Amino acid sequence: MKYAVVIEKGPKSFGAQVPDLPGCIAVGTTRKEVMRLIKRAIGFHLEGLRTDGAPIPAPTTKVDYVNAVV
Repeated sequence: MKYAVVIEKGPKSFGAQVPDLPGCIAVGTTRKEVMRLIKRAIGFHLEGLRTDGAPIPAPTTKVDYVNAVV
């Protein structure tokens, strides 16, 4: 499954979250690191859901960009 990941740049780090997997987050010092960590976090998150017998949410979030009119 392919989940959308939202990445935000902070003053000293990058944060990532998966909208379709509430609570699935990661923080890293570089974009490359946060992407590596969020991939691992998704795996752990899904493993935990399976272990608990909880349903695996289907990816439903869509991402697009809009040009802002200034």
